[in-house]
Amino acid sequence: MAPATGKKSKKTVESINSRLQLVMRSGKAALGYKTTMKSLRSTKAKMVIISSNCPPLRKSEIEYYAMLAKCSVHHYAGNNSDLGTACGKFYRVSMLSVTDAGDSDILRPSA
Repeated sequence: MAPATGKKSKKTVESINSRLQLVMRSGKAALGYKTTMKSLRSTKAKMVIISSNCPPLRKSEIEYYAMLAKCSVHHYAGNNSDLGTACGKFYRVSMLSVTDAGDSDILRPSA
């Protein structure tokens, strides 16, 4: 039974990666802590994605601002290198905020 759950989690990671690539191509996203905070304060952010190795204090601060801005938070399964690669960048990304989803259905809650 363990491989089946591993396969499902891998499929969800691939799903979020493909949706993220579509957002980067057709929508608008702000990469990094500072720009994510700016978009949350101006309530332009619709979703925040946080990497797994983001510091706990920074993570809780972003979650608090996201709660105030009424936007959803997704905890990315991979680390900041994986998140940067999923965004199509060659650098590490600790978090990003999606301001415009474009053609992607990333904002729709997955069932």
